[in-house]
Amino acid sequence: MTRHPIHNLNDDVHQRVRLGILASLDGLAKTDFNHLKTTLELTDGNLGRHLQALEEAGLVSQTRTTGDGRPRTWIKITTKGRRALRDEIQALQQLFGELGPNPTTTARNTDPQTPTAQSGATTPPSQSG
Repeated sequence: MTRHPIHNLNDDVHQRVRLGILASLDGLAKTDFNHLKTTLELTDGNLGRHLQALEEAGLVSQTRTTGDGRPRTWIKITTKGRRALRDEIQALQQLFGELGPNPTTTARNTDPQTPTAQSGATTPPSQSG
C-alpha cells in the first residue's frame, strides 16, 4: 500500500510562515531581515522565531553585519533549504492530485454502497402528499 502524500510534507517547511520565508528566499542570493518582515507582514519576534527554527533545521543561514553604522541581519536559503522547498512543493502537488480534477464540485465517497456524484447516480426528490 502506498503512503498517503501527507507523510511527504516536512514539518519544518510546511508551517505557513516558514513556507513563505523559503519561497521568498528562493531565487535570491540573500535578503535582509526587514525586507522579509515587510514582505510577509510579520513582527520582529514572529519572524525571528521562525528564522531560528529554519536555521536549526539547516534550511537557512543568517549573517549579521554592521555596515553603514547600523546592524543588519542577512538571510540566505541553503542548498538543503532549496531541496526541502522543492520536496514540499512536490508533496503538495501529490496531495492535490489525490483530490481529483475539481475537488470543490466533485463529491468523493469511500463507501462502495453509497452512490456519489462521480458515479452519475442521483437520488430522486422526495414526493410529498
